Amino acid sequence: MSKTALLFVGQGAQEVGMGRSFYEGSATGKGWFERANKCLGYDLAQICFQGPEPELTKTENAQPAIFLVAWVAFELLKEKPPTLRFDAAAGLSLGEFTALTAAGALSFEDGLRVVRQRGRLMQAACDRTQGAMAAVIGLDEKATREVCKETGVELANLNCPGQIVISGATEKITQACDAAKAKGARKAVPLQVAGAYHSKLMASAQEPLADVLSKMDVRSPKVQVVSNVTAQPHGGPEQIRKLLVDQMVSPVRWEASIRYLLAQGFTRFIELGPGTTLSGFMKRIDKTAQILNVADMGSLELTAKAF
Repeated sequence: MSKTALLFVGQGAQEVGMGRSFYEGSATGKGWFERANKCLGYDLAQICFQGPEPELTKTENAQPAIFLVAWVAFELLKEKPPTLRFDAAAGLSLGEFTALTAAGALSFEDGLRVVRQRGRLMQAACDRTQGAMAAVIGLDEKATREVCKETGVELANLNCPGQIVISGATEKITQACDAAKAKGARKAVPLQVAGAYHSKLMASAQEPLADVLSKMDVRSPKVQVVSNVTAQPHGGPEQIRKLLVDQMVSPVRWEASIRYLLAQGFTRFIELGPGTTLSGFMKRIDKTAQILNVADMGSLELTAKAF
């Protein structure tokens, strides 16, 4: 029997209109959006559906918005095939919080509140520093690490073979892009982000995030949730809190996380949330794995039929 793992999307997947079909096509979906609005005290659903794009893209809005849409996708999928069972979860950066919530480590309200606070803290860290990120395409990890060492930037995301994201001070990222191209990278492209996520420039956000998490009821997950930091399953509540704080300044080891799950015998993966970025990574990591996605009511029906 196929073992199923759920994959939750991260920041950057947001797009105006996301989640609208869930809200309009399902009483359950509408209920979750209304519950989120009540929890936060403002109309997050409206920002998801109508933007405008600059408002949705703000880190403090994008993070809870993506969390919410991915969560609703998860809840609606659970209603579909009565045989649906998942044995593991993982999430890209922000998505790790959604994965932990889906696995019962956080309540929905606490998960939503903590990602809202995380977004605010990360934005504040960006405002204090002059940071940037860039995607390096077509260069292996060893060569990219050499670029980082030479230019003083850091690895931020190890997404899949041939795609690595680097992070650091803006002027150093420019130098690193040139150095990566000189080493044979097909492309080295600065990303449209507010700052240097998953680098030491986010360090000022760590202590406040730790304080937020210390006041929340964190439980051991009911299924294994793979940590971005270690590419291994989370342990108990204290380790979860520590790794979520460490994640702020550590590279997201996404490819290693997926390879861990593949080695554990997982053959079916379901991406939850807007877009199909994680599906694209999966195809680069292992073409033989089954990858489905739930981004709207249409893809929900297709994924349900696949069971």
